[in-house]
Parts: sequence; structure tokens; C-alpha cells
Amino acid sequence: MAEIATLARPYAEALFQVAIQSGNSGDVKQIAADVDAAAAVVADAQFLQFADNPKTRPEQVLGVIVGVVAGNGSAPLGATVNNLLATVIDNGRLSALTEIAAQFHALVNAHANVSDAQVFSAFDIDATQLMALVATLEKRFGRKLNVTVQIEPELIGGIRVVVGDEVLDTSVKARLEQMKVALSA
Repeated sequence: MAEIATLARPYAEALFQVAIQSGNSGDVKQIAADVDAAAAVVADAQFLQFADNPKTRPEQVLGVIVGVVAGNGSAPLGATVNNLLATVIDNGRLSALTEIAAQFHALVNAHANVSDAQVFSAFDIDATQLMALVATLEKRFGRKLNVTVQIEPELIGGIRVVVGDEVLDTSVKARLEQMKVALSA
């Protein structure tokens, strides 16, 4: 997978530079949303089969992406992402678009000193509990966090938090695993 990451890096960095040059955080958010929407279309296996067909022209591929994004109720893709798509398609790098989107988000987050955090919980977390949890996690990790919550009943209780390559696991399942290792040693 390192090859795709290597191919995607220059595109993500160029997109980031263009987004930052605007100086408007709303533009950066819109570009992020646009590139995510386009990456979602490109991730579809049927679309890739269509795009890889030698009889399909680059303009058709771009038209389908733009049409599907607009058909999903989203705003039309901005000029910046349209230019990125045209360049990626012309260079035969369409399969790297999801990685371009991921690297773009990483660059935006690093620039803003923000990290994405995935919270896995055994039970639903209400808004008040989530706000308190986010404040605690931001203090613990020393940066602002974009938190998404996913329910995993197999944790039995507690939470598991993943921020980048750091994992904080306070779940009952993890504690039982620790006890199992300690008892079998």
C-alpha cells in the first residue's frame, strides 16, 4: 500500500496548498467535503470498472463523478476539486483518490493541530457525556479532537479510543484479557 500512498502524496500536498492559499477555513472545509464525496464515488467497484474501460474517455469519467455527487443532494463540486479530478484522471491515478483524500485530511488536521479520534463504546453516549469525554480526551492527548463514536457491544463496558496510532483502552473486554494473561502466566 506504500505505493498508493507515495502516488497520492504530491496530489494531497498540492490540494492542501491550494486550499490554504485561499485563507478561508470555509474553503478548506468545502474542499475536504468535495474530495470526500468524489472519493466515495471512486471507491465503488462498478464505477472503477467503468473508469478502467479503455473505451471510456476521461471527460466521461469526470462527468459521472460530478453527476453522482450532484445527484446525491450535495452541492456541485468546486473548481479546485474539479481540477484535481481532471488531473488525477488524465494521469491515470484515479485509484489513488481515496488515499489523496485521507492524506489531505491528515495535512489539514496537522495544520490546525487537530486529530481524528474514534471512540468505541459498549453503549450509546449522550451529548453531555460526550462533551465531558471529549474535554478529558483533549486534555489527555494535548490537542483538539474530531471525535466520532461507534457502538461495539462486545466491549461489554467502558470505551476504547483510537487517536492516530495511539490507543486508550478502558473497556471491560480489555481488562478481562489482561486478567486472563496474568492468570495464565
